[in-house]
Amino acid sequence: MPTPEPRIPTTAGAGPMSYAIFQLARAHRAYAAVMLRKMDLHPGQELLLMQLLDRDGQTQSELLESVGLDHSTVSKSLRRMQDAGLLVREPAAHDRRVMVVHLTDRGRAMRESISALWQALEETTARNLSEQQAESFVETAYAITDAINSRALPEEESA
Repeated sequence: MPTPEPRIPTTAGAGPMSYAIFQLARAHRAYAAVMLRKMDLHPGQELLLMQLLDRDGQTQSELLESVGLDHSTVSKSLRRMQDAGLLVREPAAHDRRVMVVHLTDRGRAMRESISALWQALEETTARNLSEQQAESFVETAYAITDAINSRALPEEESA
């Protein structure tokens, strides 16, 4: 039986691709959140852990830039993760106002669990796609991301 077409609200009719991206992102995030809860993590915390597993000892500013989340979200996540014993934040030697983030042994021990979660999420996500469709999707998704990130800001368009 074919999958029924989703009903797109009439106000989103001029942007069916954007609405599909919104629905995809929402479904993906919700499923990931269920998986993360089983690991006592909140969405986004795994991204911070992944960045620190690749390069421990980053500043909060470096983490902000690498995950693309806003300052308050990252700060709140890091505080929760510190309370959970996954990391410590310490003032930098060169500037006491700069906070450097280090994983604890417990945080480093999350590597395999996060990798397994990411693999399971990938398998579920790509379950109905051929290998070629999955590769094409990734390429298309990055092309869309680049288009959005390189857009002219409204002030620049009118100047």
